[in-house]
Amino acid sequence: MLHVDGHAGFLQEAPSWWSTALLMVCLQLPCLSLVRANSNLSQAGCLRASDILSCTALGLNQVPLELPVSTVTLDLSHNKIEELKGGDFEGLLQLETLRLAHNQLTTIQPWAFRNSSGALLRHLDLSSNQLRVLEQHFFQELSGLQELLLFNNRMVRVESSALDGLRNLHKAYLSHNRLTDFPFFTIQKHSHPHLSMLDLSSNRLLKLPLEDIKNLPELVQKGLYLHNNSLLCECSMFTLMRFYEQRGFASIKHFKEEYICLINGIQRGILRFLLHSHYFDKCNMTVKIPALMEQESNVLVKEGAALLLHCITTLSSHSISFFWVTPNSEYVALPGNNGSLKMFPNGSLEIVAARERDSGIFLCVAQDRQQNETWEVNVTVVGHHGEDHEPFNTGFTTLLGCVVSLVLVLMYLYLTPCRCPPCCRARPTTTATSSQANEGGAGSAQSSILTPTPPTSTEGPGRKVSNNKHVVFLEPIKEQQNGRLRAGLGLLLGTDQPRQRGGETDSFMCVFSDNPCCHKDTTR
Repeated sequence: MLHVDGHAGFLQEAPSWWSTALLMVCLQLPCLSLVRANSNLSQAGCLRASDILSCTALGLNQVPLELPVSTVTLDLSHNKIEELKGGDFEGLLQLETLRLAHNQLTTIQPWAFRNSSGALLRHLDLSSNQLRVLEQHFFQELSGLQELLLFNNRMVRVESSALDGLRNLHKAYLSHNRLTDFPFFTIQKHSHPHLSMLDLSSNRLLKLPLEDIKNLPELVQKGLYLHNNSLLCECSMFTLMRFYEQRGFASIKHFKEEYICLINGIQRGILRFLLHSHYFDKCNMTVKIPALMEQESNVLVKEGAALLLHCITTLSSHSISFFWVTPNSEYVALPGNNGSLKMFPNGSLEIVAARERDSGIFLCVAQDRQQNETWEVNVTVVGHHGEDHEPFNTGFTTLLGCVVSLVLVLMYLYLTPCRCPPCCRARPTTTATSSQANEGGAGSAQSSILTPTPPTSTEGPGRKVSNNKHVVFLEPIKEQQNGRLRAGLGLLLGTDQPRQRGGETDSFMCVFSDNPCCHKDTTR
């Protein structure tokens, strides 16, 4: 019976032991799957460091499965991936940078980035692939995208809504493709408020939609790169590029030699039109860009610097004439006046060296045979000793004055006063004379404290104190009122009468005197 009971006890404990073992196995399943995922990635040759996963140049033909969910930067460049499928990046909820450059991508299926980080993805590199059309569904889920790299593909077309929804886009690189046009009209300030670079260089753009380009936001126009395209040599195109050059845009400044156009569309007739502009001498060099008109109408220039003023007009006739009226009511026409003002055939006016009297409204008049238009430019000349220097800071000087005053007070309180030997004085014959002398000395000291120039007073009977005194800051010890000495600090301390200590008057006179020692009384 005991054996049976013991066996029964064993049977009662067995289910509890198996339950514990089974629970431990279930808890380890996620860890085992994670270890297996890392093992697969390690076998494939991927390298992982913290939240960065690099699987470059491994000959991959698809996006690896079971990617770590904590990945922030994923580099799959230099592989053989041909297609991005829906859900390839599912679960990567922290992904911010994705690099797919130098693959063989031809297709991006809808919802390829679905269930990924979406709005967190900032940088997407699809350069050096084989994409032919930039379709509207490519980037639907990537509302937070800031940098989009698509250069060196085979794109021949960009769909009008391909960049819709990318409100946070800052830079878009589409150079080195086969684009013959681009939907400039889709780029508006409300749809792309942060876009500052649109690189369309080294494409096959032939004729630019100038009206759409002129209506681009000012920030986009400053960062619009159109060099190394097969543009037609047209006056309107040259006028726009020349205007950008005069504005000093970096897109023209740094690639001036690479702006080319085709004369009459002939491939052999290539002209570097910004270096050799004589071909366009007969063109009407006027342009009106709404985004830049407000800034162009108000100009700030330093005194002595050169300034070029543009005459903006909508007239398009070939027989336009221009003249200017300066703030000093001076009439200026071609070629200019006295070397200080130069005028060009396109209506621009150059101020060779701005002067203070040039500040004011410059009025340009453009006229043809049927009508005329005017354009005003408000010029402000800043002098070298005017706006360039900071205004006088009264608050700083007030603080400095307080600091100096405090230093003087501390010097008086803590520095050792001059040690002068006792002055030899004639013994007063009457008490009244001594009292008057003491009152005179105290009054003289009090007056010296309150007035910048001490008045003439007597130091003793029959002698005057020198008026050449230094002003010092002293705490009054006694005050004189109605011809009598009134108790000062002594009454506050509870003493009966303020008493003048011996040599007190002499100490005052020693402080105020220019001489290091007191005067000696030689008269008896």
